[in-house]
Amino acid sequence: MLVVLIGVAFTSLSAILVRLSVAPPLAIASWRMVFATAMVVPFVVARQGRAQPRTASRTVTWLSIGAGILLAGHFGFWITSLSMTSVASSTVLVTTHPVIVALLGLLLGERIRKRSAAYMVGALAGGLFLVRGGLSDGGSAPLGNLFAFLGAVAFAGYLILGRIARRHLDVNRYTLAVYSTAAVVLAGAAAIGGDRLVPYPAREFAIFLSLAFFCTLLGHSLFNWALRFVKPTTISTSVLAEPVIATTLALVVFSEVPTTATIVGGAVMLACILLFIREES
Repeated sequence: MLVVLIGVAFTSLSAILVRLSVAPPLAIASWRMVFATAMVVPFVVARQGRAQPRTASRTVTWLSIGAGILLAGHFGFWITSLSMTSVASSTVLVTTHPVIVALLGLLLGERIRKRSAAYMVGALAGGLFLVRGGLSDGGSAPLGNLFAFLGAVAFAGYLILGRIARRHLDVNRYTLAVYSTAAVVLAGAAAIGGDRLVPYPAREFAIFLSLAFFCTLLGHSLFNWALRFVKPTTISTSVLAEPVIATTLALVVFSEVPTTATIVGGAVMLACILLFIREES
């Protein structure tokens, strides 16, 4: 649990670090994953020669690549949303992935409890109220809210594919496959979109490295490690603290005061998602 709490604290810094950067969103996402990939390589090399799960099949390889593509979509959409909408709206919407995973499960024929379904409806209602506040803000806030939600959809797909692939790959090899795929996809998207990857001053590369080390290696990767000892439900519930921490930091660092719609809609969403996770556990 201590590792999980450390991971939540570090992932909560992501939105603030992204806002501090002046680089284009796809460039930020690309360098984040490039540096994160480089940081994972020593762990893979260190485990060479040790007992490993059976050789991954071609299907597992493609599942890992697919998870990497979806992780690239998650970071691409979410980091872009931070330049269009508030930190509070973006971080709340991107943490709706537990509900989206359940909705995808319904499409695959999985059943869900009636009370859980009610909490899902409540979370979606809170999200609509939050998005409605973005519409009243005008500008690019509505599109930013949409991008944050698409980031949650991509992350939900990433979790589903990763759940299958991790049965056949150790955490280090799986993480390397996913991070490297995400780095290639994001760099390609940046090139197509015209976002330059170089040159940037040392300050920008310090932000990229911080995102990779603190928010990715000591955030997302710690969650992957903790899954061996802590229930996934516990991690999903703990991650709900991220919007609260990020919003508080945005208030202090950027004097960004969330609107009433963001506070009410976000509170309803987070409460319903928390109840939903507890019910499903």
